Amino acid sequence: MAKQPEALATFAAAARGDGKKPDKIGLEATPETKALPTDPKLKTDAATKVLREGVLHKDQGADEAIDKLPDRTRDL
Repeated sequence: MAKQPEALATFAAAARGDGKKPDKIGLEATPETKALPTDPKLKTDAATKVLREGVLHKDQGADEAIDKLPDRTRDL
């Protein structure tokens, strides 16, 4: 079964294309739109810290945890 394009890659491409998803992004992932391999522990840590900051309204290190995750839009 073919994988779908990563949503963030699709949104980023649409943002660069004046809000319209480029025709080249179809229903199957390409090397440009495939999911980025990520350690699940890093994702869990970042999500937990983001949620804790939202509830506690205190710095829990979410920004640093998020920076450890791969981000295809960070270097554009």
